[in-house]
Amino acid sequence: MHEVIVVEASPEAEVPQGENVTALLCVRPSRGKQMNEGAAVATGDVLAFLHADTEIEPPHLEAVARALTDSPHAIGGAFYRQFDERHPRLRWLESVARFLTRNGGTLFGDQTVFVRREVFDQLGGFAEIPLMEDVEFSRRLRARGPVAVLDPPIRTSPRHHLENGAWRTTIRNGLFLLLFKLGVSAETLHSIYYRRSSRSWQPDQRRRSPRFRSEIGEL
Repeated sequence: MHEVIVVEASPEAEVPQGENVTALLCVRPSRGKQMNEGAAVATGDVLAFLHADTEIEPPHLEAVARALTDSPHAIGGAFYRQFDERHPRLRWLESVARFLTRNGGTLFGDQTVFVRREVFDQLGGFAEIPLMEDVEFSRRLRARGPVAVLDPPIRTSPRHHLENGAWRTTIRNGLFLLLFKLGVSAETLHSIYYRRSSRSWQPDQRRRSPRFRSEIGEL
């Protein structure tokens, strides 16, 4: 891995330190904006976008390098998902998500989306919207060219499913995805999601803003 860029939206948060690690502070909590700011200072040929509650290991980086080398026409992709706590009521979600992803479904942010740098620039990066930035980007990425969906599965936290219930969370996420695809704006969905005015998204959402960690590799 060539470099790691951490884009944080909270000035109080601790960020990892180390060689080839760059830490940035985003003045406005927004995953789309945070990812764009990280990409803007990256120097690698391939960008991999990793959420803070998702784990990436050497086999994942090797899989990305192998996929983009073996399939030169592939412009990017993501990983299949695996919850990092084996809750019996969540196991069925993995097989459902695998089927959907394999058959043209959305590449979500917690799947560690990766993309060739030149393609990312051509697409204009992520939309800087308060919600659904990964869905919007996935749609444009898949329309742009072939993508690779890889094993080993990426491990992501099932915290929201465990706190709010697997069925409730899955139905809610599916409903929001459907509404977005039907044309409901990200701002409207965000205000519904947080049960407050969409204007609260800008300055006072810092404690709700998810940390975003961008793993950026030069392959």
